[in-house]
Amino acid sequence: MQFAIGDDRVALTVPDRQALLSIVETRLAAGQGFALATMNVDHLEKLRSDADFRMAYAQHDLIVADGNPVVWLARLGGQRVSLVPGSDLVQPLCALAARLDRGVAILAGTEEGGQDAARRLIAAHAGLTVSLVAAPGFPFDPHGAEADALLDRLNASGASLCLLALGAPRQEILAARGRRICPQVGFASVGAGIDFVTGKQRRAPRLFRAARMEWLWRAALSPKRLGPRYVRGALILPGHALRALRERPRQS
Repeated sequence: MQFAIGDDRVALTVPDRQALLSIVETRLAAGQGFALATMNVDHLEKLRSDADFRMAYAQHDLIVADGNPVVWLARLGGQRVSLVPGSDLVQPLCALAARLDRGVAILAGTEEGGQDAARRLIAAHAGLTVSLVAAPGFPFDPHGAEADALLDRLNASGASLCLLALGAPRQEILAARGRRICPQVGFASVGAGIDFVTGKQRRAPRLFRAARMEWLWRAALSPKRLGPRYVRGALILPGHALRALRERPRQS
């Protein structure tokens, strides 16, 4: 499924979690880097107005559907995809890294959160090595000198997998830069995944997730931050749905 963003197009490139983990395992084993983005409606909305974000997304080779609206839009367009939340990928990615004896780096919003996540992940996955934990200052410029220093530290750490929990679009822009500067590293933008590991944020109850209404749970917990975001996202969905339906015959 390709999503039209102005004159550009952004495509989902991996259909489901099983396929994603298979690709990641192969690349980690071979020492080949990648950049993984987890597309949601907030991303689609930001991509419309942020050319830098669009350029960064174009350099991601692995893109999955993180959000039921993206899954539904893809299916309207004739592509069978499954939901792959970035927040659910931290544990299986670390399990792969531990099994393959590959070091992990964590770039988090705070040093305390990153260190807490590192301790919990090491306890959960025997043999896991966390080679680097870092937290950039705020506001963080993914093109600035601090980003350059972070990527230098990442190169020196020997890590093969870098978990980015810096928020969109900063984490995706840094991943796109890192894909070029650290070609042996796999960058995975996991968003709130690190906060879920530490318990700073809570997943929606199973009932909400089964009903495809996790967004409502999150909006209730952070109405001022997430309410406007979900409204903006909802406004762009009809246009994407119409385009998906128009393109469906060509994709069948």
